[in-house]
Amino acid sequence: MGRLSDSRGEDSQPVSFVEKLAGSEAFGMMFKEGMGLVEEAAAYLDGQGREEAKELPRAEALAYAAESMRLTTRLMQIASWLLLQRAVNQGELTRTQAASDRHRVKLHQQELASAPDIFQRLPERLRDLALHSVRLQARIIHLDQLFYATPETTQSRNAPAGSSVQEQLAKLRDAFAQP
Repeated sequence: MGRLSDSRGEDSQPVSFVEKLAGSEAFGMMFKEGMGLVEEAAAYLDGQGREEAKELPRAEALAYAAESMRLTTRLMQIASWLLLQRAVNQGELTRTQAASDRHRVKLHQQELASAPDIFQRLPERLRDLALHSVRLQARIIHLDQLFYATPETTQSRNAPAGSSVQEQLAKLRDAFAQP
C-alpha cells in the first residue's frame, strides 16, 4: 500500500514536489528573470549609472557606491544559485551534490545599504534594480529553504519544538523523501 500504481497498474515512485517545482516553467521564468536582471544591472552600472554617479553630491555618491556593491553581490548570489539549480535540473548534479558544502550557495537576505531618505535621492534606475533584486533574492531564499530544508531547520523555523503539526510534517517529509 506504500507504493503508487500508475494507470497500467505498475508500481511507481512517489512524485517529489520539490523536483517538480525545480523543473517547472515557473523556475524557468525565474531563471530568465534573474539572468536578465544581472545583464540589465551590469549594463546600467557600466553605462548610464556611471554617468549618473558622477553628478551626485558626496553623501549620495557614497550611498550609490554602497548600493551598487550590494546590488552586485546580491546578483552574484542569485546567478550562482540559479545556475546551480539549472545544473541539477539538467542532470549535471544531483540535489544531494548541490546541497553539499562544496557546491551550496550560501544565501543571506541583504537589505538596502542606505537609509531610506538617502536611498530616495539615488538615481531611479539604481533604486529600481536594487528593489527588484531584493524581492527576487527573497523568493530564491524561500525556494532554497524548500529545496534543501532538513527536518531540524524546518522545525526550528516554523514552530516550537514538540509541535504536533511539525511532527506530522516531518513524518510526511520522511515518507515522501527520495532514497
